[in-house]
Amino acid sequence: MSEFEEYLLAVAICSPLFFFIIAVAFRLLDNSAAIFLNHDILVDTSYVSADIIREHIESSEDAKLKSALKRALLFRKLHNFFMILMIISVPPVIIVCFFIF
Repeated sequence: MSEFEEYLLAVAICSPLFFFIIAVAFRLLDNSAAIFLNHDILVDTSYVSADIIREHIESSEDAKLKSALKRALLFRKLHNFFMILMIISVPPVIIVCFFIF
């Protein structure tokens, strides 16, 4: 096996972990509960649903709150996107590992 193929194998094996780490970073950036609490809006849990965030974006008059909630919603969508990438990348890595080893 050439050095390039070994490098690609190492990258392929690490890609699901890489996607997971990026997803966790975006989840940590999504601080929607803290945004609500800073604006005196009480929430039940630390994970506020996307529907509630959209509802407050539409009903709020505060431009600062709207922009913070839109950013939190973007981080939530990026978190979901990278989690999907992680899940999609696991089966090909397993298949490749079985064929190479």
